[in-house]
Amino acid sequence: MTGGYGGVDILQGVDLVVEPGEIVVIIGPNGAGKSTAMKAIFGLVHLREGHVTFDGAEITNLQPNKIVERGVGFVPQSDNVFPSLTVAENLDMGAFTRRDDFEPARQKVYELFPILRERSRQLAGQLSGGQRQMVAMGRALMLEPKLLLLDEPTAGLAPAVIDDMFASIREVNRELGVSILMVEQNAKQALRMAHRGYVLAAGRNRYDDTGENLLANREVAEMFLGG
Repeated sequence: MTGGYGGVDILQGVDLVVEPGEIVVIIGPNGAGKSTAMKAIFGLVHLREGHVTFDGAEITNLQPNKIVERGVGFVPQSDNVFPSLTVAENLDMGAFTRRDDFEPARQKVYELFPILRERSRQLAGQLSGGQRQMVAMGRALMLEPKLLLLDEPTAGLAPAVIDDMFASIREVNRELGVSILMVEQNAKQALRMAHRGYVLAAGRNRYDDTGENLLANREVAEMFLGG
């Protein structure tokens, strides 16, 4: 993928692959193009060169709503809930394109995040940061996607809540069979649960390997994982 904002290429030939059932993590320094790559997949950044294919079909530069219909969900880092709506209403917004009975999907979300069932009538803006992230993920899951894109899902969360969020992501992957592509600042913890990982630097691929091998790579550890 090559592209960016205002004629400036933030991405300069980035290659990413997510196989069915995988958790894939993108790490790298600030400005490496991690979030831009995620947004490009979801049609929020125009690609000047390159292709994005999903489930055997090309989705390059499609509108995000069309990409959602193909089975891709996206949870941005910030502004990812409707604060003036209740938890239940937020989940309903996630199912806005469905014309069938989506109540089973809602119940799956409540099984994954029991606190959301308890807080279903509470305004999302009144929730804690971790609970808002659960609402955002739950809303994306209402369309029962095959692939879920997560942009910094643990940003700003307390350490104890970060552990819970990673556990929730693993459960979404295992219990629902949803493939995960995530950008994450808590790189070591993310790589421990990842099937594979990519290290981006200056808009290009720097390393790609299994999560385990990237953690064991001395150069990756020194340059990108804090030693």
